[in-house]
Amino acid sequence: MTDAAEDWTAVDLTNCDREPIHILGAIQPIGFLIALTADWIVARASANTGQFIGREPADLFGLPLDRVFSPKAVHDLRNRSAILRGPDAVERLFDCPLLGSDQLFDVAIHFSGGQVVIEAEPASGEHGDATGMVRSMITRLDQTADFPAFFREGARQVRALIGFDRVMVYRFAADGSGEVVAEAVKAGIGQFMGLRYPASDIPAQARELYRRNMLRVITDVNATPVPVVSQRDQQGTPLDLSLSVLRSVSPIHIEYLKNMGVGASLSISIIVEGKLWGLFACHHYSARCPTFERRSVSELFAQMFSMRLESRERQQTVEYERRARDISDQLLGAVASDESLLKDPDWLADILTHAIPADGVGVWLGGAFAFSGSCPPADDFRRITRALNGTAAGKVFATDHIGSLIPDAESFASDASGLLAIPISRSPRDYVVLFRKELIHSVRWAGDPHKPVEHGPNGPRLTPRESFAEWKQLVEGHSQPFTASETRVAETLRATLIEVVLRLADEASAERQQASARQELLIAELNHRVRNILGLIRGLIRQSKPEGSDVEDFVKVVDGRIHALARAHNQITDDHWGPAPMQALIDAEAAAFVDDQDRIVTQGEAVFLNPNAYSTLALVVHELVTNSNKYGALSAEGGHVTLGWSRNPAGDLILEWRETGGPTVTPPTRKGFGTTIIDRSVPYDLGGSARIDYDPKGVHATFRIPAHHLAEPREVPAAKAVKFPRPAVGHPQAMPDAVLKDHDILLVEDSLIIALDAEDIAHRLGAKTVTTAATVHGALEHIDAGRPTVALLDINLGDRNSYPIADRLAELRIPFLFATGYGEQANLPQEHRGRLVVQKPYTIENVARAMDSLLGPV
Repeated sequence: MTDAAEDWTAVDLTNCDREPIHILGAIQPIGFLIALTADWIVARASANTGQFIGREPADLFGLPLDRVFSPKAVHDLRNRSAILRGPDAVERLFDCPLLGSDQLFDVAIHFSGGQVVIEAEPASGEHGDATGMVRSMITRLDQTADFPAFFREGARQVRALIGFDRVMVYRFAADGSGEVVAEAVKAGIGQFMGLRYPASDIPAQARELYRRNMLRVITDVNATPVPVVSQRDQQGTPLDLSLSVLRSVSPIHIEYLKNMGVGASLSISIIVEGKLWGLFACHHYSARCPTFERRSVSELFAQMFSMRLESRERQQTVEYERRARDISDQLLGAVASDESLLKDPDWLADILTHAIPADGVGVWLGGAFAFSGSCPPADDFRRITRALNGTAAGKVFATDHIGSLIPDAESFASDASGLLAIPISRSPRDYVVLFRKELIHSVRWAGDPHKPVEHGPNGPRLTPRESFAEWKQLVEGHSQPFTASETRVAETLRATLIEVVLRLADEASAERQQASARQELLIAELNHRVRNILGLIRGLIRQSKPEGSDVEDFVKVVDGRIHALARAHNQITDDHWGPAPMQALIDAEAAAFVDDQDRIVTQGEAVFLNPNAYSTLALVVHELVTNSNKYGALSAEGGHVTLGWSRNPAGDLILEWRETGGPTVTPPTRKGFGTTIIDRSVPYDLGGSARIDYDPKGVHATFRIPAHHLAEPREVPAAKAVKFPRPAVGHPQAMPDAVLKDHDILLVEDSLIIALDAEDIAHRLGAKTVTTAATVHGALEHIDAGRPTVALLDINLGDRNSYPIADRLAELRIPFLFATGYGEQANLPQEHRGRLVVQKPYTIENVARAMDSLLGPV
């Protein structure tokens, strides 16, 4: 029999894409393998079984499995094998007592060529909440705004899970080459983001294995493979290890990894619509073996990542095609009312390139042509249209290489290398043609993709790029290809353009007239509102004029009233000029003018006011709060205001303002504009009533707002922004968004999810780099290697604390602060007493406040 290992030497660069990597006949030494016949008799075993179960392969052959493993283990394995479904199914068992002793194993089981393959590794003893962990990881994925952020977050999550030095999201192109589209990497080891790799780096048979077996781990490139005994069965067939979790590694791939300085690797497949979309490609620069459970969790995460990616891509396609249909409708409406627009290439280019990106548009209509943007010369355009007449009639035609359609296209390739032709008539053939420029771009290859033959340790072999110097390849004569979605959109546009020719224009003309009428109505309404607002502000200024000549007081009074209107306007316009909650109005006034907001007590169910009533009541409440601040209960220590509301039997809102604990009240000797607003606004503007009682013990005011000014309660959206603490009453200050600008921050936190949240907050506050560490050793190692400029230390790190880290930072004079969930109960040692402490959970507000205090203004 020929050993499979002997076949390796027959593989060279001309046939390495056919290397039988699924039948290498060996496994990695981190575990052992046993293959069983259909009736569960041991037929094959890895040569290292004695190391793990104390029995050599020769002692196992021909034995029923229940004479090798404990009856319970065999029972569990049989039950698990019974649920294997499909040719690529693999089942796992954790903490399995194979020998019936305290020695536990993590086990994988699958079928291969009619045999049952069992692979086992010593159990890690790790018992995390895998479901909760993956749920949290997916939640963070779902919060990303776009594809680059989605890919970055995926790489970050996998790296946090398995602890490799580098995790890349690697996407395959249609030609089999790949590109690194996201990366999470240990600081100081360089980045591969944006690098391209030729298709031969991951041969076709390897890509097929990645599609079938989602996770591939290589724990140590220097490890000696363990052969499977015997190599072939009685029919001379080697054991197919396609689904093996321990499968050994091709020497060519080992050489490839070594030449990159990689000591261990892990690849997790990203499968979209049943096809291999890409990989999580993970590199570590020394040997590393993630636990069986961590690998299983990372595989589950990759499956969820793939599902989310597929959903996002579909949603992107649906949204793109929806926008394109809207553009098609616009095109239909416009051209139906003015057919001459078809001959206007600039107008067509503006419309069509919003649906299908292009650099130029050419129109061929009735033998005449017109151009907009970057297009080929007129004579070449004629040649193109004649060639298009030979394509399938009545269908959109697209190519990224015009040279495949007509000869000598190189002469104008810089202006037009690809085209998408939309036929808009049957005879004679008329076209709208979208052109794309030549895609002469420098692809950042990680070396020469043509794979020069060099003598490596295995003879004339591929020696992959040791320096990873960028190799530039010019892509000439081709444009960015038109996608399947863009072609479908073009078909929609073709149907629209043909319909325009056949359709009468009266419907479109009527629609345009209706749109014009709606626009005139909107302009009239806007004009009315603007005039009202200007009139209101003019009245506020005139009525607020003081009797004396104190300009500063005058400006302050007017400013307060206009700001009250502005705050009300913000609440109304948040819902597109809809009803807004009365509680928000009161909160806004209290926040702007009262130090302790608990001094204004509100009592009442959720009430929503229509815009007119909301603006009126905003001025009334503003005057009440201002007067109380100057003369009433809020001007004295211990004074309070109770603001309550309820509905009377008629459904009107009854609002009561009552002050207590302030100075003795006397009726005003003069009636200013503020008092006029309180007395007359609700009756005059809203048709309600107002009554003010100047009780010596405190002002008591009652207002009735008619029911038709109220709206049904609904859920109030969460606040849109976190505000930084106000330095003075009435002067809100936005939270500084660059408090960590140009800083390299060290985050010490032993919880993965909390660490990721804190990292996000640091980036939002402008941090240049963020390094996380979960242990004292890891943090000290980074401090000595990278010297952060500021640090945030979780006090409690499992069974240790972060005080040794604090000591080292203090020694190096690096500013830092502590974080804890214990709040003021945190008992800091004497040498760190007085240090700033951030109360957990982390929020952007409390971290910003603490860092601002620690570092001072940016």
